[in-house]
Amino acid sequence: MLADMNFAEADPGEGHFIQGYERGRILIDGRGYGESLILSPARVIPGWGPVSAADLREEYLVPLIALEPQLVVIGTGERQVFPDPRLWSALWERGVGVEIMSTGAACRTYNILMSDGRRVAAGLILG
Repeated sequence: MLADMNFAEADPGEGHFIQGYERGRILIDGRGYGESLILSPARVIPGWGPVSAADLREEYLVPLIALEPQLVVIGTGERQVFPDPRLWSALWERGVGVEIMSTGAACRTYNILMSDGRRVAAGLILG
């Protein structure tokens, strides 16, 4: 299990659940990932482009939008970093909410929203 942040077990029928996170590594459903990724209750999409919050560009939002979420949670790494708000216009135009926070906080928030049955998607920067 990861040292920095361990999460309670979840019913696997609820969707993909984050079990642990530490900088550079995340544990989802018993499988470890070492690169930025997109996560929804139905999908894990490894290899998401940004390595840091400074790398975030509109093109990286396209796969998040394709998941048709009610809310997108962006984890910006070890610390919360607010990118230019214009970056989120494609989501806002579709009525999708956006929350920006550190990746640790984004992991906890994703788990809560997913467990509540919300249509949530998370873009998690692990750097």
